Amino acid sequence: MTPGGLSLDVYKQFGEVIEYHTTRQADVIKRIGDADIILLNKLTIDKEVMDACKNLKYIGLFATGFNTIDVKYAAEKGIVVCNAGSYSTSAVAQHTFALILNHYNQITNYHAAVQAGSWEKSELTTLYDFPTDEVEGRTLGIIGYGHIGKRVKMLAEAFGMKVIVHTRTPKNDGTEFVSFDKLLERSDVISLHCPLTDESRLMMNEAAFNKCKKGALLVNTARGGLVDEPALKAAVESGRLSGAALDAITVEPMRNCILKGVDNIVITPHAAWAPMSTRIKLLGITVDCIKGWLSGNPINVVSKL
Repeated sequence: MTPGGLSLDVYKQFGEVIEYHTTRQADVIKRIGDADIILLNKLTIDKEVMDACKNLKYIGLFATGFNTIDVKYAAEKGIVVCNAGSYSTSAVAQHTFALILNHYNQITNYHAAVQAGSWEKSELTTLYDFPTDEVEGRTLGIIGYGHIGKRVKMLAEAFGMKVIVHTRTPKNDGTEFVSFDKLLERSDVISLHCPLTDESRLMMNEAAFNKCKKGALLVNTARGGLVDEPALKAAVESGRLSGAALDAITVEPMRNCILKGVDNIVITPHAAWAPMSTRIKLLGITVDCIKGWLSGNPINVVSKL
Protein backbone atom coordinates (compact mmCIF):
# COMPACT_ATOMS: atom_id res chain seq x y z
CA MET A 1 0.00 0.00 0.00
CA THR A 2 1.40 3.41 -0.95
CA PRO A 3 1.26 6.36 1.49
CA GLY A 4 -1.66 7.67 -0.56
CA GLY A 5 -3.70 4.51 -0.07
CA LEU A 6 -3.03 2.86 -3.44
CA SER A 7 -2.59 -0.92 -3.32
CA LEU A 8 0.47 -2.45 -4.97
CA ASP A 9 -1.01 -5.97 -5.02
CA VAL A 10 -1.23 -5.76 -8.83
CA TYR A 11 2.49 -6.62 -8.97
CA LYS A 12 2.00 -9.97 -7.21
CA GLN A 13 1.09 -11.53 -10.57
CA PHE A 14 4.82 -11.37 -11.39
CA GLY A 15 6.08 -13.13 -8.27
CA GLU A 16 7.08 -12.30 -4.72
CA VAL A 17 6.75 -8.58 -3.95
CA ILE A 18 8.67 -6.74 -1.22
CA GLU A 19 7.65 -3.13 -0.58
CA TYR A 20 9.78 -0.32 0.84
CA HIS A 21 8.01 3.02 0.98
CA THR A 22 11.25 4.91 1.62
CA THR A 23 14.86 3.85 1.08
CA ARG A 24 18.14 5.61 1.81
CA GLN A 25 20.70 5.52 -0.97
CA ALA A 26 23.08 3.66 1.35
CA ASP A 27 20.57 0.80 1.63
CA VAL A 28 19.86 0.35 -2.09
CA ILE A 29 22.20 -2.59 -2.76
CA LYS A 30 21.10 -4.46 0.38
CA ARG A 31 17.41 -3.98 -0.40
CA ILE A 32 17.70 -5.02 -4.04
CA GLY A 33 19.56 -8.14 -2.96
CA ASP A 34 18.88 -10.99 -5.39
CA ALA A 35 15.77 -9.42 -6.96
CA ASP A 36 15.25 -9.79 -10.70
CA ILE A 37 12.96 -6.76 -11.02
CA ILE A 38 13.02 -3.45 -9.16
CA LEU A 39 10.53 -0.60 -9.34
CA LEU A 40 11.63 2.74 -7.95
CA ASN A 41 11.84 6.50 -8.19
CA LYS A 42 14.54 9.06 -7.29
CA LEU A 43 17.21 6.60 -6.14
CA THR A 44 20.49 6.32 -8.04
CA ILE A 45 21.18 3.03 -9.81
CA ASP A 46 24.74 3.23 -11.11
CA LYS A 47 27.52 0.84 -12.09
CA GLU A 48 28.30 -0.02 -8.46
CA VAL A 49 24.71 -0.99 -7.74
CA MET A 50 24.27 -3.01 -10.94
CA ASP A 51 27.53 -4.89 -10.46
CA ALA A 52 26.60 -5.74 -6.87
CA CYS A 53 23.08 -6.96 -7.70
CA LYS A 54 23.88 -9.99 -9.85
CA ASN A 55 20.30 -11.08 -10.57
CA LEU A 56 19.00 -7.68 -11.63
CA LYS A 57 17.42 -7.86 -15.08
CA TYR A 58 14.77 -5.14 -15.13
CA ILE A 59 14.49 -1.62 -13.71
CA GLY A 60 11.07 0.02 -13.84
CA LEU A 61 10.68 3.69 -13.06
CA PHE A 62 7.72 5.33 -11.36
CA ALA A 63 8.61 8.41 -13.37
CA THR A 64 9.23 9.83 -16.81
CA GLY A 65 12.74 11.12 -16.08
CA PHE A 66 15.61 8.64 -15.86
CA ASN A 67 18.58 10.85 -15.01
CA THR A 68 19.30 8.86 -11.81
CA ILE A 69 19.89 5.63 -13.74
CA ASP A 70 23.08 4.83 -15.67
CA VAL A 71 21.07 3.64 -18.66
CA LYS A 72 24.13 3.16 -20.88
CA TYR A 73 25.77 0.78 -18.42
CA ALA A 74 22.44 -0.99 -17.90
CA ALA A 75 22.26 -1.64 -21.64
CA GLU A 76 25.81 -2.99 -21.61
CA LYS A 77 24.83 -5.36 -18.79
CA GLY A 78 21.65 -6.42 -20.59
CA ILE A 79 19.45 -4.83 -17.94
CA VAL A 80 16.27 -3.34 -19.40
CA VAL A 81 15.22 0.05 -18.02
CA CYS A 82 11.69 1.29 -18.73
CA ASN A 83 10.17 4.59 -17.71
CA ALA A 84 6.51 5.43 -17.26
CA GLY A 85 6.20 7.46 -20.43
CA SER A 86 3.61 10.19 -20.40
CA TYR A 87 1.62 9.12 -17.34
CA SER A 88 1.69 12.60 -15.77
CA THR A 89 1.11 14.77 -18.84
CA SER A 90 -2.33 16.02 -17.86
CA ALA A 91 -1.54 16.42 -14.17
CA VAL A 92 1.72 18.34 -14.61
CA ALA A 93 0.29 20.57 -17.33
CA GLN A 94 -2.68 21.33 -15.08
CA HIS A 95 -0.39 22.15 -12.16
CA THR A 96 1.77 24.34 -14.39
CA PHE A 97 -1.21 26.43 -15.39
CA ALA A 98 -2.48 26.53 -11.82
CA LEU A 99 0.83 28.14 -10.84
CA ILE A 100 0.61 30.62 -13.71
CA LEU A 101 -2.96 31.60 -12.83
CA ASN A 102 -2.10 31.85 -9.14
CA HIS A 103 0.59 34.39 -10.03
CA TYR A 104 -1.63 36.53 -12.22
CA ASN A 105 -4.73 36.26 -10.00
CA GLN A 106 -2.87 36.34 -6.65
CA ILE A 107 -5.02 33.52 -5.28
CA THR A 108 -2.62 32.60 -2.47
CA ASN A 109 -2.20 36.19 -1.26
CA TYR A 110 -5.89 37.01 -1.41
CA HIS A 111 -6.84 33.84 0.43
CA ALA A 112 -4.35 34.67 3.20
CA ALA A 113 -5.67 38.24 3.40
CA VAL A 114 -9.27 37.06 3.69
CA GLN A 115 -8.34 34.54 6.40
CA ALA A 116 -6.51 37.32 8.26
CA GLY A 117 -9.66 39.44 8.29
CA SER A 118 -8.61 42.11 5.79
CA TRP A 119 -11.83 41.88 3.77
CA GLU A 120 -13.97 42.18 6.88
CA LYS A 121 -12.20 45.45 7.72
CA SER A 122 -12.53 46.85 4.21
CA GLU A 123 -14.82 49.83 3.53
CA LEU A 124 -15.23 48.58 -0.03
CA THR A 125 -16.95 45.48 -1.35
CA THR A 126 -13.59 44.12 -2.48
CA LEU A 127 -9.85 44.26 -1.86
CA TYR A 128 -7.26 45.67 -4.26
CA ASP A 129 -4.23 44.90 -2.12
CA PHE A 130 -2.50 42.66 -4.65
CA PRO A 131 -2.36 43.72 -8.31
CA THR A 132 -3.77 41.14 -10.74
CA ASP A 133 -3.67 40.89 -14.50
CA GLU A 134 -4.95 38.87 -17.44
CA VAL A 135 -2.90 36.20 -19.17
CA GLU A 136 -4.60 36.80 -22.52
CA GLY A 137 -2.22 38.38 -24.99
CA ARG A 138 0.89 37.52 -22.97
CA THR A 139 3.70 35.38 -24.33
CA LEU A 140 4.45 31.98 -22.82
CA GLY A 141 7.89 30.59 -23.56
CA ILE A 142 8.10 26.80 -23.23
CA ILE A 143 11.51 25.14 -22.88
CA GLY A 144 11.18 21.48 -23.82
CA TYR A 145 8.52 20.19 -26.19
CA GLY A 146 7.62 16.70 -25.10
CA HIS A 147 4.16 15.54 -24.07
CA ILE A 148 3.88 18.00 -21.17
CA GLY A 149 5.24 20.97 -23.10
CA LYS A 150 2.73 20.35 -25.87
CA ARG A 151 -0.16 20.06 -23.42
CA VAL A 152 0.86 23.32 -21.70
CA LYS A 153 0.94 24.99 -25.13
CA MET A 154 -2.63 23.83 -25.75
CA LEU A 155 -3.83 25.21 -22.42
CA ALA A 156 -2.04 28.51 -22.96
CA GLU A 157 -3.59 28.99 -26.38
CA ALA A 158 -7.03 28.30 -24.89
CA PHE A 159 -6.40 31.26 -22.57
CA GLY A 160 -5.44 33.47 -25.51
CA MET A 161 -1.70 33.45 -24.86
CA LYS A 162 0.93 33.56 -27.58
CA VAL A 163 3.31 30.58 -27.34
CA ILE A 164 6.94 30.29 -28.39
CA VAL A 165 9.06 27.19 -27.84
CA HIS A 166 12.73 26.33 -27.50
CA THR A 167 13.66 22.68 -28.02
CA ARG A 168 16.47 20.55 -29.42
CA THR A 169 14.03 18.90 -31.83
CA PRO A 170 11.68 21.43 -33.50
CA LYS A 171 8.55 20.01 -35.13
CA ASN A 172 6.74 21.07 -38.28
CA ASP A 173 3.42 21.65 -36.51
CA GLY A 174 2.89 25.39 -36.84
CA THR A 175 4.60 26.20 -33.53
CA GLU A 176 7.00 29.14 -33.42
CA PHE A 177 10.38 27.74 -32.41
CA VAL A 178 13.04 30.19 -31.25
CA SER A 179 16.54 30.19 -29.80
CA PHE A 180 17.03 30.06 -26.04
CA ASP A 181 18.07 33.72 -25.89
CA LYS A 182 15.09 34.88 -27.98
CA LEU A 183 12.72 32.97 -25.74
CA LEU A 184 14.16 34.68 -22.66
CA GLU A 185 13.92 38.11 -24.28
CA ARG A 186 10.30 37.76 -25.43
CA SER A 187 8.52 35.68 -22.78
CA ASP A 188 6.24 37.04 -20.06
CA VAL A 189 6.17 33.53 -18.60
CA ILE A 190 8.96 30.97 -18.96
CA SER A 191 7.91 27.37 -18.26
CA LEU A 192 10.46 24.55 -17.99
CA HIS A 193 9.54 21.12 -19.35
CA CYS A 194 12.91 19.67 -20.37
CA PRO A 195 14.89 16.79 -18.86
CA LEU A 196 17.82 17.38 -16.52
CA THR A 197 21.02 16.60 -18.43
CA ASP A 198 24.63 17.80 -18.29
CA GLU A 199 23.69 20.37 -20.93
CA SER A 200 20.54 21.65 -19.23
CA ARG A 201 21.81 21.68 -15.63
CA LEU A 202 21.62 25.24 -14.19
CA MET A 203 20.44 26.57 -17.57
CA MET A 204 18.43 29.22 -15.72
CA ASN A 205 21.37 31.03 -14.17
CA GLU A 206 22.42 34.64 -13.62
CA ALA A 207 23.31 35.14 -17.28
CA ALA A 208 19.95 33.73 -18.37
CA PHE A 209 17.97 35.85 -15.91
CA ASN A 210 19.76 38.96 -17.10
CA LYS A 211 18.47 38.24 -20.62
CA CYS A 212 14.88 37.78 -19.46
CA LYS A 213 12.16 40.26 -20.22
CA LYS A 214 11.83 42.48 -17.16
CA GLY A 215 9.00 41.27 -14.94
CA ALA A 216 8.85 37.76 -16.39
CA LEU A 217 7.59 34.82 -14.33
CA LEU A 218 9.61 31.58 -14.12
CA VAL A 219 7.67 28.33 -13.71
CA ASN A 220 9.47 25.04 -13.09
CA THR A 221 7.52 21.79 -12.86
CA ALA A 222 10.39 19.75 -14.33
CA ARG A 223 13.60 19.29 -12.31
CA GLY A 224 15.10 21.55 -9.66
CA GLY A 225 18.61 21.18 -11.06
CA LEU A 226 17.64 23.26 -14.09
CA VAL A 227 17.68 26.41 -11.95
CA ASP A 228 20.52 28.19 -10.16
CA GLU A 229 18.64 28.94 -6.93
CA PRO A 230 20.84 31.78 -5.56
CA ALA A 231 20.63 33.47 -8.96
CA LEU A 232 16.84 33.05 -9.00
CA LYS A 233 16.53 34.56 -5.54
CA ALA A 234 18.58 37.57 -6.64
CA ALA A 235 16.56 37.97 -9.84
CA VAL A 236 13.23 38.00 -7.97
CA GLU A 237 14.40 40.25 -5.15
CA SER A 238 15.87 42.74 -7.61
CA GLY A 239 12.63 42.86 -9.61
CA ARG A 240 14.25 41.43 -12.71
CA LEU A 241 11.64 38.69 -12.46
CA SER A 242 8.18 39.39 -11.07
CA GLY A 243 8.25 36.01 -9.39
CA ALA A 244 8.77 32.28 -9.66
CA ALA A 245 6.50 29.28 -9.19
CA LEU A 246 8.25 25.98 -8.51
CA ASP A 247 7.18 22.38 -8.06
CA ALA A 248 10.78 21.18 -8.12
CA ILE A 249 13.86 22.39 -6.24
CA THR A 250 17.47 21.24 -6.16
CA VAL A 251 17.34 19.27 -2.90
CA GLU A 252 14.15 17.31 -2.22
CA PRO A 253 12.63 17.08 0.28
CA MET A 254 13.39 20.72 1.10
CA ARG A 255 16.42 21.22 3.35
CA ASN A 256 17.41 24.82 4.18
CA CYS A 257 16.38 26.00 0.73
CA ILE A 258 17.51 29.55 -0.03
CA LEU A 259 14.19 30.21 -1.80
CA LYS A 260 11.96 29.47 1.20
CA GLY A 261 10.16 32.56 2.43
CA VAL A 262 11.18 34.78 -0.48
CA ASP A 263 8.39 37.14 -1.50
CA ASN A 264 6.83 36.31 -4.89
CA ILE A 265 8.27 32.79 -4.97
CA VAL A 266 5.63 30.08 -4.62
CA ILE A 267 6.82 26.53 -3.95
CA THR A 268 4.78 23.33 -4.02
CA PRO A 269 6.32 20.04 -2.78
CA HIS A 270 6.93 18.22 -6.09
CA ALA A 271 3.25 17.30 -6.09
CA ALA A 272 2.21 18.03 -9.68
CA TRP A 273 2.32 14.33 -10.59
CA ALA A 274 0.38 13.10 -7.56
CA PRO A 275 -3.42 13.15 -8.21
CA MET A 276 -4.92 9.74 -7.39
CA SER A 277 -6.14 9.28 -10.98
CA THR A 278 -2.60 9.97 -12.21
CA ARG A 279 -1.05 7.43 -9.83
CA ILE A 280 -3.56 4.79 -10.91
CA LYS A 281 -2.50 5.47 -14.49
CA LEU A 282 1.14 5.18 -13.41
CA LEU A 283 0.60 1.74 -11.90
CA GLY A 284 -1.08 0.56 -15.09
CA ILE A 285 1.81 1.72 -17.25
CA THR A 286 4.44 0.04 -15.06
CA VAL A 287 2.47 -3.21 -15.17
CA ASP A 288 2.22 -3.03 -18.96
CA CYS A 289 5.97 -2.39 -19.16
CA ILE A 290 6.77 -5.51 -17.13
CA LYS A 291 4.36 -7.60 -19.19
CA GLY A 292 5.95 -6.33 -22.38
CA TRP A 293 9.43 -7.17 -21.13
CA LEU A 294 8.41 -10.67 -20.01
CA SER A 295 6.81 -11.34 -23.41
CA GLY A 296 9.91 -10.19 -25.27
CA ASN A 297 8.32 -6.95 -26.48
CA PRO A 298 9.37 -4.29 -23.97
CA ILE A 299 7.88 -0.80 -24.19
CA ASN A 300 9.14 2.58 -22.94
CA VAL A 301 12.74 1.29 -23.00
CA VAL A 302 15.32 3.99 -22.16
CA SER A 303 18.39 1.73 -21.80
CA LYS A 304 19.85 1.61 -25.28
CA LEU A 305 23.42 1.26 -26.53
